[in-house]
Amino acid sequence: MTTRTQQIRHYLMCKPSHFTVSYTINPWMEPANPTDTAKAVAQWQKLYDLYLELGHTVELIEPGVGLPDMVYTANGGFLIDGTAYAPKFRFTERAGEEALFTEWFRNQGYHVVVPQETNEGEGDFLLAGDVILAGTGFRSTGESHREVGEVFAKPVVSLTLVDPRFYHLDTALAILDPVVEPGAEVGVAYLPNAFDKESQEKLAAMFPNAIHVSDEDGAVFGLNSASDGKNVIISPRATGFKKQLEERGYNPIMIDLSELLLGGGGIKCCTLELRGANA
Repeated sequence: MTTRTQQIRHYLMCKPSHFTVSYTINPWMEPANPTDTAKAVAQWQKLYDLYLELGHTVELIEPGVGLPDMVYTANGGFLIDGTAYAPKFRFTERAGEEALFTEWFRNQGYHVVVPQETNEGEGDFLLAGDVILAGTGFRSTGESHREVGEVFAKPVVSLTLVDPRFYHLDTALAILDPVVEPGAEVGVAYLPNAFDKESQEKLAAMFPNAIHVSDEDGAVFGLNSASDGKNVIISPRATGFKKQLEERGYNPIMIDLSELLLGGGGIKCCTLELRGANA
């Protein structure tokens, strides 16, 4: 069994003080179903506390009134080497978040690039070694893939999502190794059926040793997880994925964000990686 090494990470989160589901912009959102803001906050707090317990640094952005989805900070940008590629949301319901994230990045000293193309940050852009995996099909446009590649001067691999339940890349694919040696294979887990045939072929060629997660575990947002290279925080309902991770030497930790799943988000959705100039 491979010995896994923890990499201390730097994250941005947003307390779900205003969380509710009052509109529908993904298949998980049903305004007729009641939501419990206090429960959402309590579940989120456990995730926040766990990150600190594991030694990670967590920054907080103030939640905006009338912006219930701001808790899903992963959509708030994509950051590499001190540059922040800001979001441009597809739906007007989330557009009010754009200025708040942009201001926060600037105040923290990041070089901010304001996008021309629709993109939803780390929801659709995942860094795999030195390659950017970029999702499209439901939210971020294909043109944003060209733009993000130009911003960071890195190769981009476009992946097309075909199942509306998995509307962001980070709901169907997880990066298990945030830091790897140059040329080393990145640990990845993904749900094959969430992608079109061409994308499945790309993933199989790039990551021949990837974990293929079952539809059952994917359907409970098992892949919307956060990994520091050793500890992988996942949904407690993704029991098969838990066993797969253990077989590869990772340490799965279960955190329940079932209330926030009512808005179509999970662990990774609530976690934006801040990669500074020295990260």
